[in-house]
Amino acid sequence: MYKKRNQGQRPEQSSWFTWNSVFWMIILLLLFNGLFYPFFGKEEVKDSDYITFLQEVKKGKVKKVLIKDDVVYYTMDAKVKQSQPMLAPKKDNAKPKYTTKEVTYKTTEVNDPQLVDRLLNAKSPNKNGRIEFTKTLPQKNSPLMDFVIWWILPALIFYAIWQFGARRMMKGGAGGSGGFLSLGQSGAKIYAENDVKTTFADVAGQDEAKDTLKEIVDFLHNPRKYTRLGARLPKGALLVGPPGTGKTLIARAVAGEAGVPFFSISGSEFVQMFVGMGAAKVRDLFQQAQKKAPCIIFIDEIDAIGKSRDQAMGNDEREQTLNQLLTEMDGFDAAKGLVILAATNRPESLDKALLRPGRFDRRIIMELPDLEGRKAILKVHLKDVRHGNIDLDAVGRATAGSSGADIANIVNEAALRAVRLGKNEVETEDLEESVETVIAGEQKKGAIIAPEEKRIISYHEIGHAMVAACQTHSAPVQKITIVPRTSGALGYTMQVDEGEKHLLSKQEMLNRIATLTGGRAAEEVMCHTCTTGASNDIEKATQLARAMVTTYGMSDTYGMMQLEQQTNRYLGGRSSLTCSEATARDIDKEVSEIIKQAHDKAVKIITDHAAEMDKAAAILLKKETITGTEFMQVLEGKEPTTTA
Repeated sequence: MYKKRNQGQRPEQSSWFTWNSVFWMIILLLLFNGLFYPFFGKEEVKDSDYITFLQEVKKGKVKKVLIKDDVVYYTMDAKVKQSQPMLAPKKDNAKPKYTTKEVTYKTTEVNDPQLVDRLLNAKSPNKNGRIEFTKTLPQKNSPLMDFVIWWILPALIFYAIWQFGARRMMKGGAGGSGGFLSLGQSGAKIYAENDVKTTFADVAGQDEAKDTLKEIVDFLHNPRKYTRLGARLPKGALLVGPPGTGKTLIARAVAGEAGVPFFSISGSEFVQMFVGMGAAKVRDLFQQAQKKAPCIIFIDEIDAIGKSRDQAMGNDEREQTLNQLLTEMDGFDAAKGLVILAATNRPESLDKALLRPGRFDRRIIMELPDLEGRKAILKVHLKDVRHGNIDLDAVGRATAGSSGADIANIVNEAALRAVRLGKNEVETEDLEESVETVIAGEQKKGAIIAPEEKRIISYHEIGHAMVAACQTHSAPVQKITIVPRTSGALGYTMQVDEGEKHLLSKQEMLNRIATLTGGRAAEEVMCHTCTTGASNDIEKATQLARAMVTTYGMSDTYGMMQLEQQTNRYLGGRSSLTCSEATARDIDKEVSEIIKQAHDKAVKIITDHAAEMDKAAAILLKKETITGTEFMQVLEGKEPTTTA
């Protein structure tokens, strides 16, 4: 897509003739002169010694003598080898030709009181028979000249270098290539109304966000429809959600639907080393946008400049930039069609003044897509891929918890896999395998695992599947494999819910913890050992049990009391206890008891189904990968049939 980066540039910046260019042209000329003048600007001077100089004077060969700065320069005739033309034919036995030429030599002056008498009495090839002798006295600069050379000139040079560095730091995407931008250039990427091709049809899985933003598009198209009733356009809309949910994409879609210029800039581009530069960028951005109104300004990762001033720890540059942004948002007229969209993953860190009505009036939540949303996103990305009959429902259920960017990556991995296998189109199998590739990494087909370790891994994975299958309110097992992956997993058991789940009951969470402990329980019961392979299971089981006690109010002791506070919800979440040390110790005991009860439950299930465990583990050892259907057939006492 062609981007009009020069749009909005000031006329004087487009001209190559600027004071900056003149200054640096002079510097380059001086450097060129200093580098090449000694080679091309002077005649050749050869080194000599003082004894040779006196001997040549005595022989009467010296024509001129110049003493300057304690150096003696003397000129005399000398035979020089004559050079042949480059294109002239070369003769093998040709003798070299010599010509007579004046050559200047130099030597260091010594304390010789008789030098003047020697030069006056010596003979010379000159017409008058005397040596031309001169001596230049050292000239001293005036105090004013010394002050200019040693103080004023260096100061000007350092000032010019500082100005050049400051202007280079302020150089942004809105300027033309190769020029110097004025101080305060915003650096926003400017897209003309014809450059933005993204529309709402390219955004899937965010229907609520699209419905909210369609009103802004309608206002930009037909403002009188709203102003006749006294309604005013929201000045700003804040897009909030996890990474990869399409915040930047939907902002471009708003500009594409409205057919207006689109100013895109990241919040980090406002953060500068020198105080005041970020504020200057904000002013310049709004000046350019008001000239192009109606238009849309999009500030990505606004938390880079919009953090709460209590959390900014006295950063003057950041505070000035934020204050300037608040002032500009109050100063422009929304009726002209200037809309500000911003995106962030950390809304809790933003300054309260930025979120008040009249600035960012609306908060648009962009959560991870549900099942129907994931299927819609798959359809969008499959448009650009040659594919057959895809089971969107199966792939959509397998991608639970994935963002739009994750699904785009999964489709691309499926296309790459189809190419590697020489297929003519992408199939459902490719998409399901690409889901596993994104989650667990590529298969390590060349990995060598000892037979005993492979046996333990088989029982470990069958243990997970057995506990899950023997419990109610548990997701069905879809696949069991002991093929190692590049993520470090030596095997895994995949469970996929039949439908979309928005709530988990206490019993369902306890069942999940029991399923996680099933791998270690199988090692203990069937192999009479325990290994390091359960480390990831232990981590997940502990997180679930702790969340039950501290976050979800499922504790028998503390009930609905909040014991933990979560921050950075959209970036994975970070929890911190909000209780005393004594309570924290009680929490640890209760978490340990929940995991112990789940582990005991898993041990009982595996002990009761030891025969089925042996049969399923033997089949898994032989085939390395079995489906959930094959496993259930073993559990029901049937002979497993291989599904295509």
